[in-house]
Amino acid sequence: MLDSEGEGRGPEAVRQALTAAGVVVSFIPLQQSGRTAPLAAQALGVPLGSIVKSLLFLADGQAILLLVAGDRRVATDRLKGLLRVRRVKIADARRVEEETGFPVGGVPPVGHRHPLPTWIDRSLERFETVYAAAGHPDILFAISFSELVRVTGGQVADFTNP
Repeated sequence: MLDSEGEGRGPEAVRQALTAAGVVVSFIPLQQSGRTAPLAAQALGVPLGSIVKSLLFLADGQAILLLVAGDRRVATDRLKGLLRVRRVKIADARRVEEETGFPVGGVPPVGHRHPLPTWIDRSLERFETVYAAAGHPDILFAISFSELVRVTGGQVADFTNP
């Protein structure tokens, strides 16, 4: 999908967002696919839980970004209660690209087309360093949990199950 300048978003948009937030990271290109959290963890040789899944959900139709540990699943009933909404569901691939500018499997926690309300899975706190997509399914970056919270402006909460 193309952004307003006629270009798709990619790792450069992520780097610009991180730089603007005062964070310098090195991108980690994978030699094999990182499209899923298990594949990314295997490629990096890190615990599955340290992989950040950036998931676009719709809460009563409004887009929200959930940053979830790779070894966790969103508990939709818990999420509904947290957000005080009637319905939550994961967005389809078209809506993900429309809202974020990135393809499913490569959605980063920052650098989207426009700001998204962001919720961060509290279980990610287990890891000093977490790994997130950098705008492409096979490129990741490492960031501390505290910096992830700061740069996304996300709210840390419990909304997952193991």
